[in-house]
Amino acid sequence: MYLRAVHAEHHLPTLRAFIRDNPLGIFTTAIDSPSFPFLQSSHIPWLLDVQDDDSETELGVLRGHMARANPQAKAIIEHLKSTTSTTDDGHPQPLTRDVMILFNGPAHHYVTPKFYTSTKPTTGKVVPTWNYAAVQVYGRATVYFDSKAHATDAFLSKQVADLSRHAETAIMKYERAWEVGDAPEKYIEALTKAIVGVEVEIKDISGKWKMSQEMAAGDREGVVEGFEKMGSEEGFKIAETVRERGMLSEKKKGEAKVGA
Repeated sequence: MYLRAVHAEHHLPTLRAFIRDNPLGIFTTAIDSPSFPFLQSSHIPWLLDVQDDDSETELGVLRGHMARANPQAKAIIEHLKSTTSTTDDGHPQPLTRDVMILFNGPAHHYVTPKFYTSTKPTTGKVVPTWNYAAVQVYGRATVYFDSKAHATDAFLSKQVADLSRHAETAIMKYERAWEVGDAPEKYIEALTKAIVGVEVEIKDISGKWKMSQEMAAGDREGVVEGFEKMGSEEGFKIAETVRERGMLSEKKKGEAKVGA
């Protein structure tokens, strides 16, 4: 992901909050296989585990699961079975290549040059762009695919229960959340055999908020006004983010001048 300094976000608590608010990540692997494409991607909802949510150094671990029938999962299993796939304690070995997970914010939109009320009338030196926010993660993945192994059963039981609880309470805001135990036990057991678990130890994480903060104040105000006039939920959300990121950018500029 191309990161201009003005768009980059490295504050870990902010990145964690973004992932938890937008847990559907695009999971990408690069695996040599005689049967499947080298590059594959899948949309997977993730949970982020950290010991200290306020820490600005702890990267954490992502937990997810995917269908065993998914060609990407098949390529991973094929690769792991062709190598030493378990450690001495029975846990699966991690993939040798890093994986990538990309999380996208829900609000993104084309930005017309007509929004730039400061620069466009004076010089005309403006072009269209696209505003969006995203967080990118690189890490080492361990895949729990042996349905007969205790480690797989333990991982998937916790993963499915935790993910359901997070989605029901944090995303849906239900006071009475649906729980895995509400479904028949044999039904859950059958479905669990049809999935594999994925655990990613994060090695690098970065965020990008491309929300017009590089523009002059007058143009940013024009962007905010333009999106608000659209009258849509997405427009209001982008306008709010443009305003927030603009204020943050100006604050950083002020701090840099003071420290110079």
